[in-house]
Amino acid sequence: MAIRIITDSASDISQEKAKEWGITVLPLKVSFGEKEYLDGVTLSPREFYEKLIETDEFPKTSQITPFTYAEEFGKAVKAGDEVLCFCLSSCVSGSYQSACIAAEEFPLSVSVIDTRQFCASEFIIVLRAVQMRDEGRTAKEIDAVIREELKDAHVIAVFNTLEYLKKGGRISSAAALAGNMLSIKPVLTIEEGIVEILGKARGSKKSNNMLTEFVKKKGPIDFDRPVCLAYSGFSNEVLYKYVEDSRDLYAGNELRMQETVAGATIGTYAGPGAIAVAFFTKRDRE
Repeated sequence: MAIRIITDSASDISQEKAKEWGITVLPLKVSFGEKEYLDGVTLSPREFYEKLIETDEFPKTSQITPFTYAEEFGKAVKAGDEVLCFCLSSCVSGSYQSACIAAEEFPLSVSVIDTRQFCASEFIIVLRAVQMRDEGRTAKEIDAVIREELKDAHVIAVFNTLEYLKKGGRISSAAALAGNMLSIKPVLTIEEGIVEILGKARGSKKSNNMLTEFVKKKGPIDFDRPVCLAYSGFSNEVLYKYVEDSRDLYAGNELRMQETVAGATIGTYAGPGAIAVAFFTKRDRE
């Protein structure tokens, strides 16, 4: 009996990475006007950002259906596998509810976990489960440990522009114009399953300092558990400038950190040029 790990594309785990890890990533649907795509399958991150910049249509994402989950769960159970399904926060999507509905058909074989996170922080939770699976832990053990460790998972992000928050109706046009003129960059995290604005910094240096201070306040980082660096758009240059400026936090651990491109879930509102870091805080463990 094997352990089948299933998650959604809001985790920003690419299909290539999923194949490498031996997991399944179910795509959310992304729509630009009447045209619909499968996130990370028929629409790559690069293609997403090209459309985001070049078209007037603001993208919309839609949740994974109970049917899609049930189909995937059924294949796993038929193969004799146990399923651990990790969903993006139930506070921002109905995918978790869809998975729960589908799991009712397989009460002894499928466990559904609301990560209360998405993007880079969902990424590290899923990778933590992969680590434990590869260590030989049982599905029951992994489930219990993950639920306990969810409170250790944190993410902080810096958006480079307010433009896409404006387009998505999250802030007013006047606020976006004023903020962009002053080079205001919002600094955000996820608390209790939803995005919270920690503050607004003027310029890249101050925003990176705020990011670093948040990590120090929440930390120290547990490098024995996954750490993920994420960026939006076409280049990781800004991300690695931040890592270089914050080398006291990451020195000696660069090769242990994962990197990903933020997809449609957060990229819709971040636009290109955003960066994020997701990590588990260190704690005493037996």
